[in-house]
Amino acid sequence: MADYSFHIATQDDIQAITDIYNAAVIRGGSSADTTPRTYAQRKAWVESHHDPYAVFVTTVPATDAATEGGERIIGFSALSVFYDRAGYDGVTDLAYYIAPEWQGRGAGTFTLAKLLDECRNRHMRKACGIIFADNRGSIALMKHFGFTQFGLMPQAATDSTGTMRDMSYWHLDL
Repeated sequence: MADYSFHIATQDDIQAITDIYNAAVIRGGSSADTTPRTYAQRKAWVESHHDPYAVFVTTVPATDAATEGGERIIGFSALSVFYDRAGYDGVTDLAYYIAPEWQGRGAGTFTLAKLLDECRNRHMRKACGIIFADNRGSIALMKHFGFTQFGLMPQAATDSTGTMRDMSYWHLDL
């Protein structure tokens, strides 16, 4: 297993976040965005997260000489507002994206574990995930961490491939 690290995203991480997200958009199956996002759009998204919400990156040690001692971003995740009304304070919508070449190598499990630690450290009371119902990897992660499915919306969203997908809704009491 790789030597993963996890930290809050900085301005320097936005290009990597944009690249990883756009790889997911283009491939389809994990985002309802139908076209890639620009750097400016991802920057605005990162900057829209205010405490207790935040964006994080998952990294591994860099292996090339140009970044000796540095890190390579292989994923990102976020705790976002679930619903913008005061009564929902303490409930977070979480998201995570792993670079395609790092999927299936434990990075998603590491990232979601750290993200849930952040939920608890930030005194969240409930975490929610909204996932395409046929996204087997994310569904497996939800189950692994004890999330409960609380809903299914048939034919709710189209992805970049033009595929109409069902949405599954998951929650975890923290």
